[in-house]
Amino acid sequence: MRLGGITMKVTKNERMPKADELAQELSNFLNQKFGSRIKIIPTAAFFPDEDETVRPPPEEKDFEIKFDLKPEELVAYLDQYIVRQDKAKAILATKICTHFNRVKYQRDNEGKVSDTVGRIKNNVLMLGPTGVGKTYLIKLIANKLGVPFVKGDATKFTEAGYVGADVEDLIRDLLREADHNLELAQYGIVYIDEVDKIASSNDAFGHDISRSGVQRALLKPMEETDIDLKASHDPIGIMEDFESYRKTGKRNKRVLNTRNILFIMSGAFADIKDIIKKRVASQKMGFGAKINTPEEDALFLRKIKSEDLIEYGFESEFVGRLPVNAVLDPLSVDDLFTILKNPNNPTILGKKMDFMAYEIKIKFSDEALFMLAEQAYSQKTGARGLVSAIEEALLIFEKKLPSTKIKKIAITKDVISSPQKVLDSLLADPHHSKWTDQYNRVANDELANMSQYIQENRERLSKQFSVDLTDNNRVTYLADYCCQNIMDLETSFSRIQTAFSNVDKIETDFKKAHKIEIILETSARDYLVQQQLERALGIENFFEWFNKNFEYALKLIHEKKGQSSFVIPKEALVDSEVYLENLVKDHLQGVGS
Repeated sequence: MRLGGITMKVTKNERMPKADELAQELSNFLNQKFGSRIKIIPTAAFFPDEDETVRPPPEEKDFEIKFDLKPEELVAYLDQYIVRQDKAKAILATKICTHFNRVKYQRDNEGKVSDTVGRIKNNVLMLGPTGVGKTYLIKLIANKLGVPFVKGDATKFTEAGYVGADVEDLIRDLLREADHNLELAQYGIVYIDEVDKIASSNDAFGHDISRSGVQRALLKPMEETDIDLKASHDPIGIMEDFESYRKTGKRNKRVLNTRNILFIMSGAFADIKDIIKKRVASQKMGFGAKINTPEEDALFLRKIKSEDLIEYGFESEFVGRLPVNAVLDPLSVDDLFTILKNPNNPTILGKKMDFMAYEIKIKFSDEALFMLAEQAYSQKTGARGLVSAIEEALLIFEKKLPSTKIKKIAITKDVISSPQKVLDSLLADPHHSKWTDQYNRVANDELANMSQYIQENRERLSKQFSVDLTDNNRVTYLADYCCQNIMDLETSFSRIQTAFSNVDKIETDFKKAHKIEIILETSARDYLVQQQLERALGIENFFEWFNKNFEYALKLIHEKKGQSSFVIPKEALVDSEVYLENLVKDHLQGVGS
């Protein structure tokens, strides 16, 4: 082997020199010829060590589309979390369900259906003021569908070739969200907010890389293109590719195809109403020419057409790739109040979690929630104002109470209107009965509200979680469980469903083990479910206990009387010894005499 001015002879049985050894040889040679002015810094790029192996790229994980959600089912799910926006929810649920069901149908029937040339994806443009739930809505949908979801801000993108965040970088993020499952990543959702900010301004001079250039960069991904997973500005990725090529002599290029990726854009579009108004000026709108309220703005926004978006500053090709428009309405004070009362509201659940981190329980009265809704509405930022309103009122409590022995507090209207005054009074006499009375009253009101919510959604919850909710006593204790735990209703009822399934398993397993059928009465089933939810009962330990205590008595009656089915009431579980003694006496009295 000849390297520069050095000839290295390597026999068949002689090992190749390692990088550090080769570097030393070269250093000695260069020192002799040029002195110490030249140094060799060894790197892994010389030769692989003899124990170094070339690893093939990771295999793609198996992926199967199991999507079978219907539009009405998705709407019902969204109704649990999103207040109002009925038309927007219907549009999004329908078009998104259709998109993924169509993808699944084509995948399942490959070879039986044609791959339509020029098909248009159901990419969506959402329009509406800030704080009405656009981002929250899309996150809920992606979570329900189980597909990877990434969000980006359009204002942070630059046209490809300029320094900054590339549009393609956001699409590459789908791979990370899909746990590096390339197949799954190709069925994700890309959500881009603030898209109205990339509309070209009428007085723009020259090439605008933050506006029209970004629109053009989005055209191909929104339709179909291959995105190279190794970005040109990613030095680590380039080095990894070079190392792989050096070892294998092959270039490993991986791409992410965007054909089945759904793109959803959103923006406030605050000024577009003037363009729409100008277009429909000759039509009677039912009110004066001057637009003064958010509600009137929304009326104009619902009349939006492609030509309005083009005049606003979007290129026609860009608008054409967003065929579905969904307009979200502004939120009123009552809407914000309804949001806060919703048991799935992340703002209230999050604040309860903040205090519970210090083992402090808080409950919100309806009056306090309404005052918070009024304060948030005055900020003109929609639901986003709820967070700042709550923080402004409760920050001093969150700072001070962890250093005290106070473990419960009711958030009343006085707390919201005069937080410092209430805190001073609480600290001055924390053991006064009024604080306990307030907390218990608010807790009872919360329980009543939760019970009412479950009853109003009884049909849906019963169907979704296979739990009978016709018994009011059952509704009450399940509502109490939901109030005592800081989690959304879907998570709570998933645990409730598991508890009922465990009870069903007790009946099934006992019959399988002993050929004797046990039928737990409703009161007994509810008792076992309650014990599980309160974490006082491990279902495996209970089954072991039930076998140990009931097996002998039930088998004895079965052998003597031939009875193979027994109804088990609640009292049998509460005091099994007395119950079984009476059961045996009642069934075997006079037998054998």
